[in-house]
Amino acid sequence: MSLAGKTAVITGSNSGIGLGIAWGLAREGANVVLNSFTDRDEDHAIAAEIAKETGVEARYIQADMSKGQDCRALIEKAGVCDILVNNAGIQNVDPIEAFPVEKWDAIIAINMSSAFHTTAAALQMMRKAGWGRVINIASAHGLRASPFKSAYVTAKHGVVGMTKVVGLETAKEPITANAVCPGYVLTPLVEGQIPDTAKEYGISEDEAIEKVILAKQPSKDFVTVEQLAGIVTFLCSEAASQITGTAIAADGGWTSQ
Repeated sequence: MSLAGKTAVITGSNSGIGLGIAWGLAREGANVVLNSFTDRDEDHAIAAEIAKETGVEARYIQADMSKGQDCRALIEKAGVCDILVNNAGIQNVDPIEAFPVEKWDAIIAINMSSAFHTTAAALQMMRKAGWGRVINIASAHGLRASPFKSAYVTAKHGVVGMTKVVGLETAKEPITANAVCPGYVLTPLVEGQIPDTAKEYGISEDEAIEKVILAKQPSKDFVTVEQLAGIVTFLCSEAASQITGTAIAADGGWTSQ
């Protein structure tokens, strides 16, 4: 498969899952636009490294995904958006009665509303080009709930619902919309939590992974960013042209329970 000539915009992509997806799409020949809320030299350096290693055009565009106008401006500044990957997200864990209102508002804005704004802007470009892929990085929490994650679970369920709507609205066009719902993913952030979790529970790091971090994941193995990149690139292929409006779980069996 080659995505040469296509341009992918990936929100929240200067690290972790988003960056892994950007690398995966670039290796398939797609030009990529990276994004986060910062505007540092190292952000632009990541784009330069992708361009150097893969030979595609890679840019970094700063945009605050908590602001609707920034979300839409990101797509406009990109100029072209054949593939939209809505990945930006944050998390906070608290019981509902103690959940900070500002955290609720930020999670709903960044994890859910940003996908609405970017999709609304990108669909115009996709229709003009006669082809498009909208891929929302949701979560197993878009299909199942956990206590103390009210805003995150609400936002991810919302993203899955919106994915279905976009899939229906574009069903007669060469545009698809799908949600990828990962379980726990091995990112640098999660790796950094393993020693602290082991210390907190007074157990080994292996036990912390199996019994605490991956307690809900039957495979007892992390999802990798490379696996998620592979799913995203598949969804961009011709083989996936009739897959739309779906939520694809990559969670080691979590949501099968």
